[in-house]
Amino acid sequence: MKIVIQLVLWVVIGILGYLLFDSVYGEVKFNDLKVVRYQKAVDKLKDIQKSQLAYRQLTGKFAKDFDQLIEFIDTAEFTLTERRDTLVLDEEATRRYRVDTRKEITIIDTLGFRSVKDSLFQGTDRYKTMMNVPGPVADAKFEMDAGTIIKSDVPIPVFEAKVSKDILLADQPKDYVAKEKQVLSVEGVNGAYLTVGSMTEVKTAGNWPKSYGDADE
Repeated sequence: MKIVIQLVLWVVIGILGYLLFDSVYGEVKFNDLKVVRYQKAVDKLKDIQKSQLAYRQLTGKFAKDFDQLIEFIDTAEFTLTERRDTLVLDEEATRRYRVDTRKEITIIDTLGFRSVKDSLFQGTDRYKTMMNVPGPVADAKFEMDAGTIIKSDVPIPVFEAKVSKDILLADQPKDYVAKEKQVLSVEGVNGAYLTVGSMTEVKTAGNWPKSYGDADE
């Protein structure tokens, strides 16, 4: 009888040990996969970020949808300029003091033009798929919006692009995903979304830590 009890105890200990190992190892695998998927999503968000910043530079606002943003990249051009300082005759001061007086001015010369596409993407066309979310959900797209917010009575353009962690981790255990959505850490992606920009703040940075690359462009 004593031997049977010992055998049962060993079996129970073995099962508990396996469950503990599987739980720890499962979380390690989840974290490794999460990092890979987040990095791919961040790379896409950084493309969206720099495209939107170029759009604002040339138009004064942000693009509201991806069709508008892609058309801009396909067709828009940056003006290449050179600034130089030079001295010219200050006619008003010369008349006043009756002696030649010079003043310094800045001249901006136009050197030419370069396409936004070549400037941002060096001849590749990956921007045409930057709206697609990498991961287990087929045809998933990043959410994106743009508009203005009022600060000190001044309208300021803003944009936001984001994807839910639920989508990036759709094939993972629900308890792991729920825990991940509650993360508050300087080394993690806080909250339920990977996001760049904001529709409520004057902000164009992403919410990822430096381990995934610079959040500012």
